[in-house]
Amino acid sequence: MKIKTILVADDDASMRMLLSDFLRECGYRVETSESGSDALKKFQKDPCDMVLTDMKMPGGDGIEVLRGIKTTASEVPVVVMTAFGTVNTAVEAMKEGAEDFIMKPFSMDHLAAVVKRIISTQNGGEGEKGRGELCSGSVSGTKRIVTRDQRMTKLLEILRGVSRSRSSVLIQGESGTGKELIARYIHRHGDRAHMPFVGVNCAAIPHNLLESEMFGHEKGAFTGAAQRRPGKFELANGGTLLLDEIGEMDLQLQAKLLRVIQESEIDRLGGTAPVPVDVRIIATTNADLKKCMEEKTFRVDLYYRLNVIPVTVPPLRERSGDIHLLTDHFLKKYSGLAGVEPPPVPEEIAGILEGHQWPGNVRELEHVIERAVLLSGGGPILPEHLFLEGGAISRPPGATPNQDISESTTLREMEKDLIFRTLERENGNRTRASEILGVSVRTIRNKLNEYRRETEGHDRESIAGP
Repeated sequence: MKIKTILVADDDASMRMLLSDFLRECGYRVETSESGSDALKKFQKDPCDMVLTDMKMPGGDGIEVLRGIKTTASEVPVVVMTAFGTVNTAVEAMKEGAEDFIMKPFSMDHLAAVVKRIISTQNGGEGEKGRGELCSGSVSGTKRIVTRDQRMTKLLEILRGVSRSRSSVLIQGESGTGKELIARYIHRHGDRAHMPFVGVNCAAIPHNLLESEMFGHEKGAFTGAAQRRPGKFELANGGTLLLDEIGEMDLQLQAKLLRVIQESEIDRLGGTAPVPVDVRIIATTNADLKKCMEEKTFRVDLYYRLNVIPVTVPPLRERSGDIHLLTDHFLKKYSGLAGVEPPPVPEEIAGILEGHQWPGNVRELEHVIERAVLLSGGGPILPEHLFLEGGAISRPPGATPNQDISESTTLREMEKDLIFRTLERENGNRTRASEILGVSVRTIRNKLNEYRRETEGHDRESIAGP
């Protein structure tokens, strides 16, 4: 599989070295430039797969680099990074087609996640084939939808018809069904498709920080606010704002959100005047909002403001016809990432997958297939490669065990092997490994400490002798 090349443009030599060394450790080929003009020359001479550019540079700033890249190769993703985060630069970069916008200082983990998401989107392929689409991946990426389910295709037809409306949309469904992806489908087919699509996860951000994240803040608004920072509403101005897991939002913030929807203006933290915004809101939730309203944890007036266009995404267990289709899609995706041919799926494995209830829906299926590709090593997928919900490994009677696993292999040994294989593939990234394995980072850490203690114990026994 071809190694992806990333062009890093930054006039700070130490930053260029830091970024290039880190990205090479992540397995990418890296080219560097110290100015905007040099970056464009290098790109024209030797096009790359992705560009990471600073905003403030001599010989052409980040916006000029972005425009130059998009003029010659519109499909190449460009990520703009800057220590001078302003509303104008952020919005301008997104309008010009930036794939993402990173504020300095940022962590290497955050950079790795952004780069991997974008590269994975490229590997997964683009286009619209088959009946309907299933958006997956980041808010800034697009992928085709994989479905043959009659309910899903009918839902997509309806959404395509209302996509040009400015009305708010409320998407409800179980975790892992693709609610965020459906939201991106609506945006892509609407008249705001050329404008920003910005998402905020209401469940992932602490309540005391969510207000600043959504509405932005002025310099000095609170301790640590060293400069003005635009909020998600301003970044999405003219486009679409996704409020993911809206049911987790604090009641006090719900009231402020209601006012924003009614007045089409926001108040930055520490600001002295309201800021007008033009944003279409799409909200998603896996919670039962009617029950939340009964329990007084979700405002009734906000519910009806958001639920102008109601959407319910069916769970995967009700779309059994899609399981085979999605399995094939994920096999091709993760085999491509691993640089191997898609492994064959025996009939018994197909039966196991069809019979599973998939409480984690499409996301669970994707992780199961990703793990299976990792464990199969290019050979056929076997029951031992399926770690389904609840830790069960299903094997029909008479099934032949994997050649790499002897009859005496214990479940604990298989678990240890899987953890180490996953960490090795993810370059030691425990956060990503925990996502793939469906456990917490703390569990990964505890397991590694446990294995280390066992190794130290064996070493002491060897030294002590019989």
